[in-house]
Amino acid sequence: MRTVQGWFRDTAGGLPRSFWYLWTGTLINRLGSFVLIFLAIYLTRERGFSAVQAGLVIGLWGVGGAIGTTVGGMLTDRWGRRPTLLTAHLGAATMMVGLGLARPLWAVAAGALLLGLFAEAARPAFGAMMVDVVPEKDRLRAFSLNYWAINLGFACAAVLAGLAAQAGYLLLFLVDATTTLVTALIIFTRVKETRVAPTVVVAKGAAVPAGALRTILRDRVFLGFVALNLFAALVFLQHISMLPIAMGDSGLSPATYGSVIALNGVLIVVGQLFVPRLISGRSRSHVLALSALIMGVGFGLTAFADTVWLYGLTVLIWTLGEMLNSPSNATLIAELSPAALRGRYQGVFSLSWQLAGASAPILGGLLREQAGNTALWLACAAIGALTAITHLVSGPARERRAAQLRAAGTPVAPVTLTRTPAPESAEAAAASPAAPVRAGS
Repeated sequence: MRTVQGWFRDTAGGLPRSFWYLWTGTLINRLGSFVLIFLAIYLTRERGFSAVQAGLVIGLWGVGGAIGTTVGGMLTDRWGRRPTLLTAHLGAATMMVGLGLARPLWAVAAGALLLGLFAEAARPAFGAMMVDVVPEKDRLRAFSLNYWAINLGFACAAVLAGLAAQAGYLLLFLVDATTTLVTALIIFTRVKETRVAPTVVVAKGAAVPAGALRTILRDRVFLGFVALNLFAALVFLQHISMLPIAMGDSGLSPATYGSVIALNGVLIVVGQLFVPRLISGRSRSHVLALSALIMGVGFGLTAFADTVWLYGLTVLIWTLGEMLNSPSNATLIAELSPAALRGRYQGVFSLSWQLAGASAPILGGLLREQAGNTALWLACAAIGALTAITHLVSGPARERRAAQLRAAGTPVAPVTLTRTPAPESAEAAAASPAAPVRAGS
């Protein structure tokens, strides 16, 4: 008992009350994150759209998200955390209902684009607020707990959404909109504005880095890593768009899909805390290669799945790959980012997820329609294998670059100095979270 109490105290003790309000908002929002989980099924079964059209709509969600992340980051710094969150959540709730009521393809597509914009605009403000309220020494614990809440909510939402869909798909949109509003209400009434206006803008003679984009574009090692993440994300995000369609073709209900995809969140909630100890001291390139291979195998086996237990097995397999990928990705990105340009590097890396979110459903839908379901999943396996091989080949160069940055503590390439501060919009983009897309509003 004493050991359990000590573990709980070390994991969750001493965090500020504001954090727990944010954590509660995250959990409630994710518990109601129904729409994106079942959007592909809704578009094909209820609205009668083709797989390509459904992929286009979900892709536009990703395009809106890329825009929303940048705009939301800019407003977070200029306008404040709370007003940005409130505006984004109100807009997301409104567009959620609008998307549920839309009928023509153009209206559905426009609704998805705007919903993605508003939903993702809240993320920079939420992340900045969490950093603001949690002391530096407690941030690792805080973000781990928040990630745990995201996956717990996702697992529960997948099951609840399947049941709610039986009562009518419009209920999914209404519940999702309601939980979005409840989250906004909790944060807006319980968490004070955390943005601190700078007292000194730029001192005379002060120098700040410029030409950061040129520096990043010349960093082939880093851009190669971003490209590998993009390919991995293209495979991973098929679970949102093409997997529910494949399960529907096998005669399985939306409720069954919800139960199967919930295994992803359950396994992460149960096992993620043990992964760091498992991979500690091992080559990150080998871990990332193994992760890509496991995800490729998991999605590739979907080509042969036609029963609930087989689909469930594939989800468990690629979830193991996801669990290995997350901590290795996070630590490597931190070490490949020069201290002076760390935020901008994180921003560029996060765009790989947004790009994958926009293109994965479109490419998946096209390949499935032109070559068939089996070809789609075997292509995922091939991409996973090629990504694994490339990780092994490029790994030594990444580790050398990381070692150089640790030793020198200097940027990758010379940076021109100027007294003109970088635009806030660039800083906002740099603050975008570099995290996997997870269904939610």
